Amino acid sequence: MMKTMLFLKGAAIGLAVAIPVGPVGMVCIQRTLNKGRRVGFVSGLGACAADAVYGGVAGFGLSFVYHFILSQQLWFRIIGGLLLIYLGVRILLSPPPHPDSQVQNGTKSLFGAFSTTFLLTLTNPTTIFSFTAIFAAFGAGNLAGHPLAATILILGVFFGSSLWWLTLSGAVSFWRHKFDYRRLLFLNRFAAVIALFYALFILLSLFRT
Repeated sequence: MMKTMLFLKGAAIGLAVAIPVGPVGMVCIQRTLNKGRRVGFVSGLGACAADAVYGGVAGFGLSFVYHFILSQQLWFRIIGGLLLIYLGVRILLSPPPHPDSQVQNGTKSLFGAFSTTFLLTLTNPTTIFSFTAIFAAFGAGNLAGHPLAATILILGVFFGSSLWWLTLSGAVSFWRHKFDYRRLLFLNRFAAVIALFYALFILLSLFRT
């Protein structure tokens, strides 16, 4: 019973972290519409994997990793900002496919979808702080002395986060036929602007630290 409650608590934390739609969410939506549900979902899984890493840091109480991330915030922000610029420009310059065209999902495309969102989420230092705060709010603090409990909690985080990305990519894919070329082009540009806006915000924040 205790293990089930820990897993469900982890799932709730995963959902709480994943649901807010930021640049990763927009990338997932854009890729689902342009490249299909599988690529959109795998993009979400990249964010899930990064969430699980940071969830592990918070759950296992790995203070040395926490302090390392804190001390290297500058480089994390620079890498994250540059990655967002790369994604924004790439989306902006890539024309959307015709709505009636067949979606092709190659292994290379899936690996690229996973790796970019994994790195994008991993280089966001606020993620670890969010996890620390949410873990405390859910009463799931330092479980360093209980490795099995911490592992179950992290698996729950991954499951909850994955469930959100599966739902999001599935819902967007279901409505894909409603988007004509003009709407797809608009959404591509909107996603690019969101990514570039976040990149600008992150890079400008460097001058305030």
